[in-house]
Amino acid sequence: MTPRKIRTATALSCAALACSGLLVGCQSDSDTKAPPKVSAKPHGYVEGAEEASEQQSRLVLADAGTGAVRVLDLITEDITSLKDGDGVRGLRTDGRFAYLSGAGGTHVVDTGAWTVDHGDHVHYYRAAVRDVGRIAGPDAAHIHSDQAVTAVSAQEGGTRLLDRGKLEAGTVPRAGELTGAGSGPVVPYREHLLVTGAGAGEDTVEVRDREGVRVIALKEPCAQVGGEAVTRRGVVFGCEDGALLVSEDKGTFEAEKIPYGAAVKDAERAVGFHHRAGSTTLAARSGDDAVWVLDVTDRAWTRVDTGPVVAANTAGEGSPLLALGKDGVLTAYDIDTGKSVARRQLLSEGAESASVEVDSTRAYVNDAAARKVYEIDYNDRLRLARTFPLGFAPTYMVEAGR
Repeated sequence: MTPRKIRTATALSCAALACSGLLVGCQSDSDTKAPPKVSAKPHGYVEGAEEASEQQSRLVLADAGTGAVRVLDLITEDITSLKDGDGVRGLRTDGRFAYLSGAGGTHVVDTGAWTVDHGDHVHYYRAAVRDVGRIAGPDAAHIHSDQAVTAVSAQEGGTRLLDRGKLEAGTVPRAGELTGAGSGPVVPYREHLLVTGAGAGEDTVEVRDREGVRVIALKEPCAQVGGEAVTRRGVVFGCEDGALLVSEDKGTFEAEKIPYGAAVKDAERAVGFHHRAGSTTLAARSGDDAVWVLDVTDRAWTRVDTGPVVAANTAGEGSPLLALGKDGVLTAYDIDTGKSVARRQLLSEGAESASVEVDSTRAYVNDAAARKVYEIDYNDRLRLARTFPLGFAPTYMVEAGR
């Protein structure tokens, strides 16, 4: 090959690499510059965790009778046993951590599965499951977190704030009391705290900074807060007369009431929202025989007559409403028409303690009496996709990794 041909081949190789996006630097005989340094830690790197291409869902299960606590990995089907709890009375999650209410406080478990949503892209992580420790104080009735702080609100009022970074490092930090907090839950949102049940009438929602200093009191009231949910559109609070949607834009917080549209009895109010993480469609029981569905995007309520129901949830975005009846039958409803589109008998007894967890493709129902968890394909007429037999009674269940 002549010298001219050698130079031509080098140029073509550089052009090809540039087109493919792999070109770092091309050198000729006269170019001796060192290539730029490449970071050893790629974007999204988290020490001690493995980044995955899909959501790493895990179920946290607790037996109210024996105190057994287990984590079921839905990807590998492995079960991790943790230290038994002491009189488990409740189980909650903030997406990564599970919080078990019991005698002497709230026990914290790092499920080792979580999602980081940057808006235009998402990171999924998995790591080892581990016990973190105990938060001393009254039972936690509401727990919400952002990247910096975890707010733990008690049923009788009062909120403790924990350093989220220390929880992620594996220790329970000393909790700080949020002074002057209202009687309702506190939700970290957009680098602030939304404090409910504040003011003389206990119907005000305050926006505070992370130090607890009040920034503004929102004009729209929310009396008798009966549930809350964080969505892509903002934070939703259940109120006496409907729902309150709190959103933020360029540092300005706004509150918008979403009324029921008709008179609703106290017993028929929406209490306790459930939804798929990231969805803007919420489900909440309405008395003993119906379910409310709130479309946050359209600002619209729909009441579906279900009959006696113990749990309900929906994936939103065209998916059915899933309602578990007291008779152990799981029913899928078309939300627009309110009509049943599929039914499946799941539980034979003890349905009162069951819950329905929903992700982007599957639903999960715990059966304490049969010591099982059922995985349901809600897009295929409630097809039973998998059954997970367990050696204990899963009285409580939450899904983490969201």
